[in-house]
Amino acid sequence: MTGAGSIHRRGILFVLSAPSGAGKTTAANLLLARVENLSRSISHTTRAMRPGETDGVDYYFVNREKFDAMIKSGDFIEWAEVHGNRYGTSFFNIEDIVNRDKHDLLLVIDVQGARALREKGVNCRLVFLLPPSPEELARRLKARGGESDEALKVRLANAAGEISAMDEFDYAVINDDLEKAVSELSAIVTAERLKTENRPGLTQEFTKSKGELR
Repeated sequence: MTGAGSIHRRGILFVLSAPSGAGKTTAANLLLARVENLSRSISHTTRAMRPGETDGVDYYFVNREKFDAMIKSGDFIEWAEVHGNRYGTSFFNIEDIVNRDKHDLLLVIDVQGARALREKGVNCRLVFLLPPSPEELARRLKARGGESDEALKVRLANAAGEISAMDEFDYAVINDDLEKAVSELSAIVTAERLKTENRPGLTQEFTKSKGELR
């Protein structure tokens, strides 16, 4: 009899969203390092590359002309303009890996993008990462540096609106303690993988082998 752990299942798309400063990039990187068979889906963006980022690893960094051409070609499942920059998720990154290769993906996008995926009926699990408090969020954003007071005010105002959309998500994790937050994210991945709806071959495998149970 084939062991239950070896039964093939469909891939799962996990979507992680959070307001700027909540720590979603750090949490996502730790989650990917901890959980086996989970890869990051890489989005396209028109924003400038930040120190420490790598093209094709953190994002596909493209200019606005290239991004607009991809919009016209229908390459994106969703795209949005956030803080003056555009971000998009391509069909290639999602459909081929989740549906064809049956591999789990983690997509780190903003609330607008997550909402667009749900509205388009994309099968995914939406996870919202919260900061411990508005005060801590403001502190983290200020600690980043490189932005004017006006830009920080815009980010904080946007964050309030994004947090109000939390009820649209399947899960919510508070990033007060990073280790705890990553552990909770890992638990979400495990729980989803064990759902019967994500293991369509399980019943068939046991039915074929029912003679061995007698």
